[in-house]
Amino acid sequence: MESERISLARLIGAFTPVPIFRQSAKYVLAGIFLSTLSACTTIDFDHPRTTSTQFTNTQDGYIAQQLVDEVQGRTADESGFLPLIDGIDALAARLLFAEKAQFSIDVQYYLIKDDLVGNAFMAVLLRAADRGVRVRLLIDDVFTQGYDNGMSALNAHPHIEIRVFNPFNRGIMGRAGAGLTRFSRINRRLHNKSFTVDNQISLIGGRNIADEYFGAAAGNNFSDLDVVGIGPVVQEVSDMFDLYWNHQTALPIPAFIDPPDDIDAELRRLRSSWADHLAGLQGTRYANVVNRQVSHFLTTDADFVWAPYTLVYDSPDKGLNENADERRSIATALSDSLHAAKFEVIILSPYFVPLRSGIAGFSRLRARGIEVAIVTNSLRANNHAIVHGGYMPARRPLLRAGVRLYEARADAQISGAGYNANADVSATLHTKAFIVDRKELFIGSFNFDPRSVNLNTELGVLIRDPALAEQLAKQVVAALPSRTYELKVDDRSRISWHTLEGDEEVVYAKEPHTTWTQRLVARIARVLPIHSQL
Repeated sequence: MESERISLARLIGAFTPVPIFRQSAKYVLAGIFLSTLSACTTIDFDHPRTTSTQFTNTQDGYIAQQLVDEVQGRTADESGFLPLIDGIDALAARLLFAEKAQFSIDVQYYLIKDDLVGNAFMAVLLRAADRGVRVRLLIDDVFTQGYDNGMSALNAHPHIEIRVFNPFNRGIMGRAGAGLTRFSRINRRLHNKSFTVDNQISLIGGRNIADEYFGAAAGNNFSDLDVVGIGPVVQEVSDMFDLYWNHQTALPIPAFIDPPDDIDAELRRLRSSWADHLAGLQGTRYANVVNRQVSHFLTTDADFVWAPYTLVYDSPDKGLNENADERRSIATALSDSLHAAKFEVIILSPYFVPLRSGIAGFSRLRARGIEVAIVTNSLRANNHAIVHGGYMPARRPLLRAGVRLYEARADAQISGAGYNANADVSATLHTKAFIVDRKELFIGSFNFDPRSVNLNTELGVLIRDPALAEQLAKQVVAALPSRTYELKVDDRSRISWHTLEGDEEVVYAKEPHTTWTQRLVARIARVLPIHSQL
């Protein structure tokens, strides 16, 4: 009899990557040509680098002293957690922690944009470095195009070092050439998000550093979730960061980027640009609220929940194709958590792409009598219509199995977004979390899709606290009627979308508030053999 144990890979769908190109002669010749072009600036994976680790003697610093009463006397198997749902709170916390840093800031993100929030974030990191704080920044390379001169200049600062995960080749055909000739390597990306100050306080979750993650975008904004951690979990986050920082996939800037002719001039340009950008921000409604929230963090005791936990993350070996099958996987711990469910699982995942085995896995959960509710994006709310196409085939079989599907509405309100948004603001669910039996809560970077399971490195924390899990579950359930569409399927396999608009229930017979073009893109993606890459 088949084991009842359900691995996360089966819930989502394990896969063998689909070759992008067949090994025909013309593609081999094209690969040789592109390799020649892209080799103009190659990546030296053997480039010498200095091993560095977390600072440990930071107990006399400002942050440690502020937390001493909160941390003292706690057991070693518990840490303090403070979820950050509001985007303005999440930004204020980062700015405050960086401004109060005295020893070190360790930063790990998938992307940092050149926008209002990105400039503010980088400005406080630079100010900290100017004070003598050591700043280590590890970033993925997907969204760094155009940043090379700036990264070189910042890396030249005596207290800043930047490393890039699994970088693309530079040169004439650098990124394009790497996509064609080194796809199996560059397809593996760093998706972790962590921010640790003085080895005393850490912030992890789903947010990258850009306007839309903090309610600061004029158009589309993301509903997201972070958690601040204090106590033993911080040491574990620092250990994880050191593991990634010193791994062969984390390349120093000189290994693949030629410095600008005048590094000092480039750094002066950055300082001036950030100063002008921040000056233009001052006096806006958004800045006023952020400033008030920073003051709030300074003067109010944070209500940390102390609970047992497990920090879960992938090995950086996941970034190496040849080591992929031997990696330490976040999926193992998440699978164990879901497998332990006795009566209920609630999943929030902006990008939800269960393959055939994943559909069977969720169906088995239902067969055990476990209530399963999944909240993802509607087509209108999804910022990746192609991903929505990968999710579409799963809807009918999941609904027939008794899984409750909810799709987030694009007109849902996002806390804080009104301070900087225009009248046409739209919302996208970006929260990556799940709740098991209202006793255990996961917060992190992991999406329920093949990419998170098999390709990207991910990070998160399982918090075992019934009160906190119940609180989030109640918030989710309360928001479902008016902020999502509940999907239902009739006996003729027709899907309908149900929601409350005011006090009236409204039913849609097709993807709500979408254009035929959006639906066409999703339907084309539905039939393309790319679901394993989503």
